[in-house]
Amino acid sequence: MSILKWGAVAAALSVAVPAAAETLKFAHFVAPTHTLTEAIVTPLTEAVAPLGLAIETYPAGKLGAGPAEQYVRVVQGVADIVWGLPGYTSSQFRLTMLTELPGALPAGMTGADFLWNGWDAGLLTKEFPATVPLALWTAEPAVLILRDKVVREPADMKGLKIRVSSSITAKVVEMLDAIPVQMPAGDVYNALQTGLVDGVITGSSAISDFKFDEVLKHVTLGIPLGNQSFFVVANAKRVAKLPEGPREALLKAGGRVLSRHAEAAWHAKSDTAIAGLHARGPDVVTDLTPEEIAAFDAILLPFTQKTVAAMKAEAAFKTMRGE
Repeated sequence: MSILKWGAVAAALSVAVPAAAETLKFAHFVAPTHTLTEAIVTPLTEAVAPLGLAIETYPAGKLGAGPAEQYVRVVQGVADIVWGLPGYTSSQFRLTMLTELPGALPAGMTGADFLWNGWDAGLLTKEFPATVPLALWTAEPAVLILRDKVVREPADMKGLKIRVSSSITAKVVEMLDAIPVQMPAGDVYNALQTGLVDGVITGSSAISDFKFDEVLKHVTLGIPLGNQSFFVVANAKRVAKLPEGPREALLKAGGRVLSRHAEAAWHAKSDTAIAGLHARGPDVVTDLTPEEIAAFDAILLPFTQKTVAAMKAEAAFKTMRGE
């Protein structure tokens, strides 16, 4: 849904409220130019404003540094709403993290629907204590960003130091005989530039959001590397204390539709980033052939099946996949 359409939604919800009677603090750890602003912050802010609810945004860690602390920050009331990545605290988000398994999302299914299927079925409630999810979605399929080496087959991964953002992706890297290195996204640019890591597994939208295009030489597309998951959650007690009108506006503005909108924005940024890399020359982007992809599938898809079985999450996995 476009920003203009979100404005129409906000207008349809409007009542005669002269000024915002309530203000919520929205904290995140990226720059205002990040995709998050157009994907979530702007549409959410515009949708609730006519009902007298203002959202003040605190980007770039202004309410506290450290992306891994986002969830604690909202539970403690330092912020009323936060954006975060389940991967930074993987143990809390056992089922939410299923999106990051290779091949987890069925063809044609959005990560937003995968996650909201889980939420609506009551499977994710324990993973989001003391908060109300406003948006749950995933990035575009993860890609392999490389400092200099070209990767076309599993053997090319051996010994490479690959930055990951979650425990699941770390295990995927180990399955490919590479070495996982966990670090926040904000540290990756320097790590690539200095050779601390040889590559990064992340959505290609991050190439422009974090300026990775300045320090990468190659990107490999086609390896089944899962989809990084995201959340936007609000403090449940703060939401409960809102007057009925603003509270209902906030809850109505969130959910599957906002989540799908966010995911579409991530995909659009991804498409632009990959197109920009193709324009740099024929040797920057490696599009694997079906045969080359099959070699990675043979290693990684059985890993997904074994992981789900080890978690005893087969039923939950099927529900989230809509099966």
